[in-house]
Amino acid sequence: MGVGKECPMQLSSRFTIAVHMLAALALFEGDRRVTSDFLAGSIRVNPVVIRRLLLMLKAEGLVTVARGRNGSHLARKPKDITLYDVYRATELLDDGELFHFHERPNPACPAGRTIHHALDSRLLEVQQAMEKKLGEIRLSDIVTDMKKELAKEAYKREGTASKSRGDAVPISEPF
Repeated sequence: MGVGKECPMQLSSRFTIAVHMLAALALFEGDRRVTSDFLAGSIRVNPVVIRRLLLMLKAEGLVTVARGRNGSHLARKPKDITLYDVYRATELLDDGELFHFHERPNPACPAGRTIHHALDSRLLEVQQAMEKKLGEIRLSDIVTDMKKELAKEAYKREGTASKSRGDAVPISEPF
């Protein structure tokens, strides 16, 4: 694939944005209100995108959404939300399939006549393997990794601050 060309078959960004949203809700739970504007700033997308995804996640029972400035919250514990749950809420086509096959291959052409037979079961196998793996990864795994990364960043800041100031006072920055 050339530079600047978009892959037409990749999953949309809805999935990764939704995971980011859920991870932020888990990460900031109890520390701050997480509103759609806050999430939009974290993800750098329009708040309308966030609100649409919140409705999808709410429909799957993953979040609760309060009107106004009360923010959103996880409807389940992070250990009870898998990436498959998020994928199912944001990516599946109406028929439950990941791959949308072109609808009218030419039956007069040998390739067009046989492509479904040769490819359909393989695409289903790929989808099932991906869904199985997504079901093994929990939101709590993602949040744990994020917290580890934040701890590394804090350690690096602390080390840099200690060397420049000559003391061991940690630097704390607001999120």
